[in-house]
Amino acid sequence: MISKFIFTKILGWKFNGEFPKELKKYVLIGAPHTSWEDFYVGLFSRNITKTKLNFVGKKSLFKPPFGFFFRALGGAPIDRTKSSNVVDAIIDVFNSKEEFRLAISPEGTRQYVDKWKTGFYYIAKGANVPIVMLGFDFENKQVKLSKPFYVTDDIKSDFAHFYAFYKDIKGAKPELFNNKNLL
Repeated sequence: MISKFIFTKILGWKFNGEFPKELKKYVLIGAPHTSWEDFYVGLFSRNITKTKLNFVGKKSLFKPPFGFFFRALGGAPIDRTKSSNVVDAIIDVFNSKEEFRLAISPEGTRQYVDKWKTGFYYIAKGANVPIVMLGFDFENKQVKLSKPFYVTDDIKSDFAHFYAFYKDIKGAKPELFNNKNLL
């Protein structure tokens, strides 16, 4: 496969862990999200492993002429007119699908943040699906994947678990990832 050859042999990347093939639904958090380069690493990872990943976007993006393209990439529209709560809208998407693996950035941006957003946590909790962590480790040229993790009722402990996974991972622009003061 050409993608695997380019990614592993030419670019020198490797995988540490794997996507859970047996799970049809989960939230995939990808971090550190510090550069546009994360996009191509994510695409290579998805293509090489043949893992169908999804994303959400506002309903208007899925209208002609581009709606077909966004759906083909794994996109799912959310209707924010029915609810001002995006978390509930995404939980509805999970509940309406047989298979849905939501890829999302916990930082919510490529810029430096003091703390992560909590939406991904409440989506996983509300949809009763696990969280899989994916690390973009540019220093070691590896895509690091965790085992599925089911959230508990202890958000502080759960976030400590997430932060510990990403603690030593260096993104494309390490200065934009707060891996020191997340706890």
